[in-house]
Amino acid sequence: MKKEYLPFVEELIELAIREDIGDGDHTSLCCIPVDKRGRMKLLVKQEGILAGVEVAEMILRRLDPDVRLEKRIEDGTQVKPGDIAFYVEGRLISLLQAERILLNVMQRMSGVATQTAVYVKETAGTKTRILDTRKTTPGMRVLDKMAVKIGGGDNHRMGLFDMILLKDNHIDFAGGVYNAIRKAREYLKAKGKDLPIEVEVRTLDDIREVFRAGGADRIMLDNFTPEQTLEAVALIDGRTEIESSGGITLANLKDYAACGVDFISVGALTHQIKSLDLSLKAVE
Repeated sequence: MKKEYLPFVEELIELAIREDIGDGDHTSLCCIPVDKRGRMKLLVKQEGILAGVEVAEMILRRLDPDVRLEKRIEDGTQVKPGDIAFYVEGRLISLLQAERILLNVMQRMSGVATQTAVYVKETAGTKTRILDTRKTTPGMRVLDKMAVKIGGGDNHRMGLFDMILLKDNHIDFAGGVYNAIRKAREYLKAKGKDLPIEVEVRTLDDIREVFRAGGADRIMLDNFTPEQTLEAVALIDGRTEIESSGGITLANLKDYAACGVDFISVGALTHQIKSLDLSLKAVE
């Protein structure tokens, strides 16, 4: 896990515990002795890419620092029904409190990783990398982006703070591509910041405006057809990175990758996923 992700994950775990446990897990407390220890296993019930083991261990140790986790399968591994990702031993009340929280995290992360792997496979043999977007569940973005990486994809910007991305609305309000880029450069200079600049373009003329304004670190081709993308790639001619976005599905993904773009960003990696079926079960 990246060091900069850790505070976000820890805060999310604390929120999840407050949300789920509140003033106590009264179901477990009423029928399980407080100090009784036991063992459970993380059972895979559906084929896909496993993700979230590292976060699950953080959740378990937050609730029981003395927990012993025996990892059997690493994040990023292709799994099938019947596989056991890990065994965990600790205070039963802590394991039961962690159960739903870690399953919610791992099922979603595994779903995102599995979806990402499908898109990545479609671009095999090309130079194109699959990117995520900011279309994530509020508060869970860091987990979504970790899962994309586990599935073989790459992360776009984390948020509004780590890249200048001049999209259509920014450009329209700023008075055009040229003005938006010039203002972005002036802002970065005034603030003493060194952030990459990406510009969304809607036409070939927009691309010409990007270079008239001095260029950018990356150009995003917004809702270009594959034919228009080929023209844009030829016009840019290697002068900057190229990202395709908008209207791209598994059905036409290869067509865009074949155009020679560096990246394809896909919102569906994180906002149209199916969670992987996992279960935490008692071990006798």
